Amino acid sequence: MQSATRTAVRYQAIGRHNVAATPEWKLMDPDLRGVVEVVSQVLPFRTNRYLMENLIDWSRVPDDPIFQLVFPQRGMLAADQYGEVERRIHGGSKESLARLVRQIRLDLNPHPAGQLTHNVPTLEGRPLWGFQHKYRETVLFFPFQGQTCHAYCTYCFRWAQFVDMEGLKFASKGTEDLVAYLKAHPEVTDVLITGGDPMVMRTSVLRRYIEPLLSPELAHVQNIRIGTKAVAYWPHRFVTDPDADDCLRLFEEVVAAGRHLAIMSHYSHPIELEPEIAREAIRRIRATGAQIRMQTPLIRHVNDDPEAWASLWRTGVRLGIVPYYMFVERDTGARNYFEVPLARAVEIYRAAYSSVSGLARSAQGPSMSAFPGKVRILGIITLRDIMGSGMVDSFGPAAGAIHPDDPFFVCDFIQARDPALVGTMFFAAYDPQVAWFDQLRPAFGREKFDFERQGDRERILPLQSVTECVLN
Repeated sequence: MQSATRTAVRYQAIGRHNVAATPEWKLMDPDLRGVVEVVSQVLPFRTNRYLMENLIDWSRVPDDPIFQLVFPQRGMLAADQYGEVERRIHGGSKESLARLVRQIRLDLNPHPAGQLTHNVPTLEGRPLWGFQHKYRETVLFFPFQGQTCHAYCTYCFRWAQFVDMEGLKFASKGTEDLVAYLKAHPEVTDVLITGGDPMVMRTSVLRRYIEPLLSPELAHVQNIRIGTKAVAYWPHRFVTDPDADDCLRLFEEVVAAGRHLAIMSHYSHPIELEPEIAREAIRRIRATGAQIRMQTPLIRHVNDDPEAWASLWRTGVRLGIVPYYMFVERDTGARNYFEVPLARAVEIYRAAYSSVSGLARSAQGPSMSAFPGKVRILGIITLRDIMGSGMVDSFGPAAGAIHPDDPFFVCDFIQARDPALVGTMFFAAYDPQVAWFDQLRPAFGREKFDFERQGDRERILPLQSVTECVLN
């Protein structure tokens, strides 16, 4: 790993408190400025000078994808919510505004998919509030000093980490519980250090969290993951920051200790890979022996276009990054503004997937991180697609109200709370407007999905059982 030779650039955060002092503020329509003032009262707003100067095309605002990605938008709040917040800003007390903001936040499902109710593990009877353990092999760890980001994504499903609401924040100040928990759970092979963004921490602090994981007593922890958007939002962290070289030396130490270090990078649009500083950050990280994987949700107004995804994957592969996941926007925060119907998500994924080489087809999706696990939409098919016209036509009245050309979703579990469900398939009724797992309904007129049934090992319907479903 070679030392950086670039001139250091000072990080400057920009939020509601200082955005009006930026030259770009004067380029914005007055209505847009008002939107920023109102929506940022409820949902977190932070960008930085690097983003504003290098990634946003101000001639395209408000339609520029990165502007949509980091600046509050009017549609992120319901019309009545927006109007009431605006009225209390200009004519109410601070206390009444605070009460309203809190209620709106609670209505936005701040911790979806059982994060608070089912994902928090226990140690000797104590809940570990800085941890999540949803999947057998992987523990998520939230270091206290890493619960912010260099900039906030407007779609972020962890927005509740960034607002000052008691009881909504995951954070742990030490590693003693982490080490003890991992010793008690030898089935855990992966630790994901997440946030927020762990890369906002100084290397000396990050080291205190990572070094204990390299102990021989934790040899079963083979993979250390760091979830970060710094590669896109502040690549200087790995190139010119005062401790950038120290950070990369830490990465080298992890690899030298025989652990696999995976930088789980969040890229939302191909423009984030264009600046030379961003590419140099990638080169330097890869030179340590760490692997960079690319993941992001499919977001309306930002990347709901097959070519954006194909370009992101192609460029990433060329730079040495492994495409990993296309996620579906979670059911939290401003989901109604950003969500893409599952039927459209399948179209976008297939069009992008079919236009890239095999090296980029490691990207799995569209995937929903729902309560039971990571549910992927494999496709949309009909009974005629499966069995051919001859077999379908022979069903006759036995097929009931199911028409052979009616579509349905084919889904599977990439990951699951119950490991027995991983890799199994199930079928959901087709609805062009459905955008999340909880909105799916079983296909073929069934009342429940097979994995929801009690007392039967929660097995999922295999593909070959479609005929049985229709006939019975």
